[in-house]
Amino acid sequence: MPNIFKAMVPYAVYKKFSDIPFDELLKDGKTCMLLDYDNTLGPDRTWEPTDFSREIIENLKSKGFDICLVSNAKSERSSNIASLLGIPCVTCAHKPATDGVLRALDLMKAGKDRAVMIGDQIFTDVMAGNRAGVCSILVEQYEKKEIWYVKIKRPFEKLVRKIGGF
Repeated sequence: MPNIFKAMVPYAVYKKFSDIPFDELLKDGKTCMLLDYDNTLGPDRTWEPTDFSREIIENLKSKGFDICLVSNAKSERSSNIASLLGIPCVTCAHKPATDGVLRALDLMKAGKDRAVMIGDQIFTDVMAGNRAGVCSILVEQYEKKEIWYVKIKRPFEKLVRKIGGF
């Protein structure tokens, strides 16, 4: 299997963010959650967290996880959402490049072995996590509505998932 394809295969796939077995991740020493927001924890391109995202973050905090949003957004939108959720944020992450994930690890003072990158896109979230040496988890998109340039990638993601068997 070519390395580029290996970078596209997540550690695990879950239908919903809330389906992720966080207690098992804790047992495996995963204590730092690096999270995408758009279409992972909430609707694409919103300016405020949803009740769902607030519940998820509070649940993760109550379990003792360190949490950081890792967003490709260039505007202050993601940092505003993170602030409202009470967590740090790395913007302009350049996913699938690794620099945003590595900046988040540095910010959180976390080793790669303790971190998990969770997102809804193979070509950004999963690849950035895997290429940075961090466990990656793919979740199905929060809702079908999303910006046009993400919609264009979805058929290619389906092909990767079919070839990879996930």
